[in-house]
Amino acid sequence: MTQSPTTPLPADSPHGLAAVEREIAHACKEARRDRASVTLIAVSKTFAADAILPIIGAGQRVFGENRVQEAKGKWPALTQAHPRLQLHLIGPLQSNKAKEAVALFDAIHSVDRPSICQALAKEIESQNKHPQLFVQINTGEEPQKAGVAPQDADTFIAACRDTYGLTISGLMCIPPVDEPPAAHFALTAKIAARNGLKNLSMGMSADFATAIMLGATHVRVGSAIFGTRTVPHN
Repeated sequence: MTQSPTTPLPADSPHGLAAVEREIAHACKEARRDRASVTLIAVSKTFAADAILPIIGAGQRVFGENRVQEAKGKWPALTQAHPRLQLHLIGPLQSNKAKEAVALFDAIHSVDRPSICQALAKEIESQNKHPQLFVQINTGEEPQKAGVAPQDADTFIAACRDTYGLTISGLMCIPPVDEPPAAHFALTAKIAARNGLKNLSMGMSADFATAIMLGATHVRVGSAIFGTRTVPHN
């Protein structure tokens, strides 16, 4: 069975896929949006290939990982066996990992500083590979979290385009855990709109329905699909 990134999964999908799909479909209906306008990214960080294979078998084709090194260890074999898979880097990226990231990932959601832009521009040209790029916005301006401050977003997006020659397709945000997410999603959508960006990577297991209501095009869902993680992951 094959599935495009936006095709709903069957009702008998394993684990939490069916429930997630029902909630996505409901949120899209409530928002008067086409279900195909939302891409579900199954976040497989910390899960081994044997946990991922049933999800692939159900038709899921888009997966997310937080770390380049972890993804390198398990995804080349999976993508060789299942060539239609898409892999998204949704965690922080170090500039010294840009070469591997461009080679491995179809999308990078964590563009947030000049050193990353420079490294990505170099590797995109060298490898002639063009992953989809998202600028991460630190909507809560949390010092421990990666991302561009909202007031600096317009300038940074312009630099991505004009200084580094990067094609930015959208924005990503991770709201503070102790605040309602809606305001953060709305702020990210506002920044995207004024910069002509159509893609919004926002919403996780606990809040993806809210994100869809506020315009998310990509939702990053892990525990609701795979279950509780038993391996610590910072």
